[in-house]
Amino acid sequence: MDLEHKFCRFDAERVQVQGTSIEGYASLFGATDQGNDVVAKGAYAASLGKLAEDGRRVKMLWQHDPAQPIGVWDDVREDDRGLYVKGRLLDSIDKGREAAALIEAGAIDGLSIGYRTVKATKNDKGRRFLTEVELWEVSLVTFPMLPTARVAAKGDDPADAMLRDLAGAIERARCHLSGG
Repeated sequence: MDLEHKFCRFDAERVQVQGTSIEGYASLFGATDQGNDVVAKGAYAASLGKLAEDGRRVKMLWQHDPAQPIGVWDDVREDDRGLYVKGRLLDSIDKGREAAALIEAGAIDGLSIGYRTVKATKNDKGRRFLTEVELWEVSLVTFPMLPTARVAAKGDDPADAMLRDLAGAIERARCHLSGG
């Protein structure tokens, strides 16, 4: 089973990091991402309910690598804006300390969800509306897909923005070629 990924760049309003604590939005409802997808309010409800019923949690991974968990999400829920997450980077492991340092330096500025589409519709312009998804994980990532949500970080300059735009174009092309 192939998982899909959806990205959201950190934003001072959306994601806050203090030490090893991290909280904010991993997905925003109604926002069209660079893959031409829109997540509908309520899309995560069934999946989150099933996880709670089974006593399982959404995983916190590094760059979608299942071999690299870097923390735990203590709270994952939908609200009126999107998918809210709150958790802790594990400073007892090297990758957790590395992630905290990279976030603080502005080198990492995004969250991305790993999910499987359960229900979706497509309009005549090719936009896909995700109405139910099975959420597996929320990762810290280098290149987020939702450009309107971003963090003001140390070292932000026009060259960084150009690299992010280029990465977004590459991701859009990859999604287009893979049919996602």
